[in-house]
Amino acid sequence: MSDAQLLQGPIHSVHVDLGATFAPFGGWEMPVAYAGTVAEHNAVRESVGLFDVSHLGKALVKGPGAADFVNATLTNDLAKVGPGQAQYTLCCTETGGVVDDLIAYYVAADEVFLVPNAANTADVVARLAAAAPEGVEVTDQHREYAVFAVQGPRSAEVLAALGLRGDTGISDIGYMGFVDTDWNGMPVRVCRSGYTGELGYELLPRWEDSEALFRALVEAVRAEGGQVAGLGARDTLRTEAGYPLHGHELSLDISPVQARCGWAIGWSKPQFWGRDALVAEKASGPARRLWGLRALDRGVLRQGLVVARDGVAVGETTSGTFSPTLKVGIALAMLDSAAGLSAGDEVTVDVRGRALRCQVVSPPFVAVRTK
Repeated sequence: MSDAQLLQGPIHSVHVDLGATFAPFGGWEMPVAYAGTVAEHNAVRESVGLFDVSHLGKALVKGPGAADFVNATLTNDLAKVGPGQAQYTLCCTETGGVVDDLIAYYVAADEVFLVPNAANTADVVARLAAAAPEGVEVTDQHREYAVFAVQGPRSAEVLAALGLRGDTGISDIGYMGFVDTDWNGMPVRVCRSGYTGELGYELLPRWEDSEALFRALVEAVRAEGGQVAGLGARDTLRTEAGYPLHGHELSLDISPVQARCGWAIGWSKPQFWGRDALVAEKASGPARRLWGLRALDRGVLRQGLVVARDGVAVGETTSGTFSPTLKVGIALAMLDSAAGLSAGDEVTVDVRGRALRCQVVSPPFVAVRTK
């Protein structure tokens, strides 16, 4: 897709005003950084950061039995949560590959709101629409809502400064809980969720209301010593937290079992897409599994590098970056189970012909503090 064809979010002009640098991602022109990735990353870890992730998909499943229908298709057990709670789940193929990972908002028994990844929204909507029973409608609402993420230990203070706390009940919602409230008379859904490994919230205002809310959030974040953050910091933060990114740690060729996402599968459910294949893989053990790698030598780890042990290839990196928190190179990698690797073992990664020594670790690299 050429730059001229890239989609832009509802507040693109605000990012231009804030001095953002841009890059294509998932078919969208996305802000990568403002003050710099490391500074933005550290702001989220130490105070608070604000992300515009309006490129994320949005879809509505509505009609009699909508929640039961979603529960019979996506992996996680929606019956374990109820209205006002959100859940991480996956849309899989019958062979266990991952079409997408997404967040399901349980609004009511007849209404589930989904937030898939931008590039996969059309596929997820098409699959659900094709399988939906009579009376259940699946609609793409990609451009009806923006998505802003307020992340970091001072995130609750930011919401309080905007009046999004107190009598709205936001201060009382637990992790992955959400409430429908308003800001200056404008409806906004607020969820205690995020993609950074820190305490935080995701806000979904209407597309047409988003600029006013974002500008107010910018001021509140800055007042707490935080910063606006871009895609670069979002990636370093999620990698430190060991969170998968579709197309890297999850794909049509990488199953949830291999990616350590078995916790997001309702194993006791009688039905969901890919159930038989995933149950069989769990029983036999995956041929490869996701691990973390922490560099022991100086060097930059990236996606697609060969991992070896004693000169024999045992896997490949799926994501890699420099960790601003640990100040070393880190990576996520799919490693062959037959290699018998475990945490603490040493491997090498081929970085432009140089064997970079790394230690195998169990993700996350940095303690997750979402609760």
